[in-house]
Amino acid sequence: MTLPPALSGERIEFEGAGTGRVSAYVDGRGPPLLLVHSVNAAASAAEVRPVHDHFRDTRTVFSPDLPGFGFAERSDRAYTPRLMTDALHATVDQIVRRCGDGPVDALAASTGCEFLARAAAERPQRFRRLALVSPTGFSGRRQRRGPPGSTYGQAWLHRALRGPGWGGALFRGLTRPGVIRYFLGRTWGSKAIDETLWAYDVLTTRVPGAEYAPLHFLAADLFSADIHTVYEALPHPVWVSHGVRGDFTDYRGLARVRGSGPWEVDVYPTGALPYFEVPGPFLDRADRFFAG
Repeated sequence: MTLPPALSGERIEFEGAGTGRVSAYVDGRGPPLLLVHSVNAAASAAEVRPVHDHFRDTRTVFSPDLPGFGFAERSDRAYTPRLMTDALHATVDQIVRRCGDGPVDALAASTGCEFLARAAAERPQRFRRLALVSPTGFSGRRQRRGPPGSTYGQAWLHRALRGPGWGGALFRGLTRPGVIRYFLGRTWGSKAIDETLWAYDVLTTRVPGAEYAPLHFLAADLFSADIHTVYEALPHPVWVSHGVRGDFTDYRGLARVRGSGPWEVDVYPTGALPYFEVPGPFLDRADRFFAG
């Protein structure tokens, strides 16, 4: 099966240090904006489509497929926050080559916020403003201040999920069209999901090697145990937004985690991806935030 493009614009491919092939959609003209999708069984840059389409009128938008998803390399390897963060560093290197050596604005969704925050904490001079949509790491009251670079993954759990041959069958079961629709409904907190995203999710899970990164996701290998320390290291202005429906509504930990720069928080009457449900208010707010 040939996977169609998820977004408009030119699709470029490149490699970073240890990342393998990374793919990104580039569209528009103007100051650069990096958009980072989440991680799940059917993830891809298709998750940021409304933001990509909006900002291509005023920005040069870079929307990568993270390793293991979309058009990026889907080889059988360890999928970790380090790999995802290095892919973002490689994407920013491409942005600098095309747009010059100024700091980059960026928006990420869900688990992608952890990778973006780590990239910005490691190379703060490369970033200007960060928008975090339904960021992970803030649920409950548990402090997430493990050793630097640590995750919640357990090798035994990944081995059990993968098994001697049943990992592919498990993944195929989790990515049946009806199951994908069910999980998108949990993300939206309603049955009124975006049908275009659902259709692309079905297609992208049929690409050879599609199971490798999601099985690491299910084993918690992509969730950082030190993420509170990472968030607090951010010196940039940060805008957090989230919804009130669905599975991603617990942000009790947010009050205790603030970086050295100013943080702003907006709550929308939506699920976890408000730019799909209330694009007008969300994108107007994003325009104002990135305008600085």
